[in-house]
Amino acid sequence: MNSRPRSPHPDDPWEYRLTLPHHALGTGVARSTVRSILTRHSLGGLVDTAELLTSELCGNSYRHAGGPATVGVRWADGTLHVSVRDGSDVLPAPSPGCVELDGGRGLLLVSRCAQAWGSRAVDGDGKVTWFELRP
Repeated sequence: MNSRPRSPHPDDPWEYRLTLPHHALGTGVARSTVRSILTRHSLGGLVDTAELLTSELCGNSYRHAGGPATVGVRWADGTLHVSVRDGSDVLPAPSPGCVELDGGRGLLLVSRCAQAWGSRAVDGDGKVTWFELRP
């Protein structure tokens, strides 16, 4: 009997979630996890950009939210969707040319590298900031 798992079809949808504690190492763990997920799903062409943008969103969450965050990584309909949910109700600036108040350019980078990005409030329980990439 063959116990090897079947290789997923590249178009099969999938989703992963990772909960990060409010800890300085969380952003690096999220980066490594996203790299591993995309590599294993044969999406190596998206790895560098996804890893960079995930780092930006997780870093912002760590700096500004003050609590745990949940990273979601989803593939469906030929699109990678990465989200970071945290407990802060402050939405990032929606302008594509935004510069963060502390002088960073992370959201400008996200807006320039992602096919789409945004944020939304979550029923009085924080926010979700996300981006999408396509091969």
